[in-house]
Amino acid sequence: MGKNLVEKIIAQHLISGNLVPGEEIGIRIDQTLTQDATGTMAYLQFEAMNVPKVKTELSVSYIDHNTIQIGFENADDHLYLQSVAQKYDIVFSRAGNGICHQVHLERFGKPAKTLIGSDSHTPTCGALAMLAIGAGGLDVALAMAGKPFYLICPKVIKINLNGKLKPWVSAKDVILKVLEIFTTKGNVNTVFEYGGKGVESMTVPERATITNMGAECGVTTSIFPSDKMTRLFLRSQQRESDFTELKADKDASYAKIVNIDLSKIEPLTAKPHSPDNISTVRKMKKIAVDQVCLGSCTNSSYKDLVTVAKILKGKTAHPNISFIIAPGSRQVLEELARKGYLTDLISSGARIMENACGFCIGNSQSPKSAAVSLRTSNRNFLGRSGTMDANVYLVSPETAAAAVITGHFTDPRDLKTRYPKVEISKKFSIDDSMIIRPDKKKKDVEVFRGPNIGILPRSPELFDTIQAQVTLKVGDKITTDHIIPAGARMKYRSNIPKYSEFVFENVDATFARRAMSIRQDGKQNIIVAGMSYGQGSSREHAALCPMYLGVRAIIAKSFERIHAANLINFGILPLTFLVERDYDNIDQGDELEISETKIIIAGDGKFMMRNKTKGTAFYVTCVLSERQKQIILAGGALNISNAK
Repeated sequence: MGKNLVEKIIAQHLISGNLVPGEEIGIRIDQTLTQDATGTMAYLQFEAMNVPKVKTELSVSYIDHNTIQIGFENADDHLYLQSVAQKYDIVFSRAGNGICHQVHLERFGKPAKTLIGSDSHTPTCGALAMLAIGAGGLDVALAMAGKPFYLICPKVIKINLNGKLKPWVSAKDVILKVLEIFTTKGNVNTVFEYGGKGVESMTVPERATITNMGAECGVTTSIFPSDKMTRLFLRSQQRESDFTELKADKDASYAKIVNIDLSKIEPLTAKPHSPDNISTVRKMKKIAVDQVCLGSCTNSSYKDLVTVAKILKGKTAHPNISFIIAPGSRQVLEELARKGYLTDLISSGARIMENACGFCIGNSQSPKSAAVSLRTSNRNFLGRSGTMDANVYLVSPETAAAAVITGHFTDPRDLKTRYPKVEISKKFSIDDSMIIRPDKKKKDVEVFRGPNIGILPRSPELFDTIQAQVTLKVGDKITTDHIIPAGARMKYRSNIPKYSEFVFENVDATFARRAMSIRQDGKQNIIVAGMSYGQGSSREHAALCPMYLGVRAIIAKSFERIHAANLINFGILPLTFLVERDYDNIDQGDELEISETKIIIAGDGKFMMRNKTKGTAFYVTCVLSERQKQIILAGGALNISNAK
């Protein structure tokens, strides 16, 4: 039996376990990436391991999230990251160089290599046939220290893209169609592998749009083959020597095969407040639009922005539209400037933002009250834009451009113009002066630590009896943005006691104060949740901050992969209802108890939970590998790494 792409890469990197879907495996990691919103904690954890240098082939630290300097915190953190990079042989990409996923595609990604990053959209590099996986910062730190990365060996779903996209339909519409088919739930421990004739003409930036937003389906990663289009992209980046052909064997097997006819896809949009709430643009009729934001790691490539520049050439943004553009990298911005497209965009009324995440994470360009904002980014969770009552729709660059012109939702096929043809540069100008490589001659580098660099909190060993109050009960699809807000609050990411003050503030503003009060009384907290708890960002702060507040367990109907791993890494029990309807019989404020916790964790992980308030009992499960059991018993992965 032949191998698919995923099996081929895993087989070459397998350290422990067997290539059997559902089993835990450990793989060798070739490359890591971090960004400044998650990187500070990752490097604090790495420092705590007392390893003199990183042990990967390449590790890159990017500054791309919190580039807005309001207060000293972000600037201090950036200097910390730069000094840590110099000390531990880490490549450092300065603020202004671009968004980590776009820059990593351009300058560092290599086919058939493994990559983990402390950002949930790390799968973007699957466009280069990398096994690229988002992870928590502690997992990235462990990989930099030379440890294996552990995951559940995924099942692989083959998605055949057949036919050809029609004019005004693009890669963004393809991934929105995939989200319509698979939704954001039920895809844990799965990889999407793309194939079919339609793939052969897709450029790497188009593929990157698709692999990037595969994260919204909750899959481990997405991957394309390495073929002639991969070679052309690497040649344009003057890195053709990094090319390796990688394709699935003809007799490769898959858990499932899904066929999508590209010619039948229409311009689509994800309506508020979930990336899988899909509709055709035409069904939106002529809803008035207040803001259009173009860019983020999803659609900020040279091809994306030139397409929009050509659509808007000679036109001016509608008077009611605030039009924002954030290029994905300095390379993209410089190329737009050299070819004259930047002038066309500025002339259309575009406001040019930094080459950074910016509006996508809600730290700038928040729309007006009750606004309709069309964005080419990847998430439209409630409040993520920074405006709680805004309605954010995810759209393609073509649909975004149509709204800029008309001032309302418009199917771009209805524009009375010819679809622009974009010639991809055969050779981009390369300028890596904003990338700082370690100076091997420098010795005894002093790491800068500003006052915002707080303590690295630890979780205690697992208690034999957990007696805890249900401090919060929430519903389905609770994202990491619900748990710990991004945007302006993220400047406290290096100061866990401070950042913890804002846990669940957009759900229940009293939660942090109540949880801390319970912790200070020597008691513990439990959170009860519905389906798909922990969607979204890989920010381990969504586990680390609740741990600091004394949360010892989460009981949910189901968890998303990265967040579940983060909970385990920080000693929080991820418990799943054995019978989902038991969720309905628990109320906020109930007192719950588990006895003989250590014995049960070491055994089958099936707990009887007593509801002391109601005098009832129900069962929950905690399915862990032997390795994860040791982590939970020790109170977290960092406790184990320090012990060793």
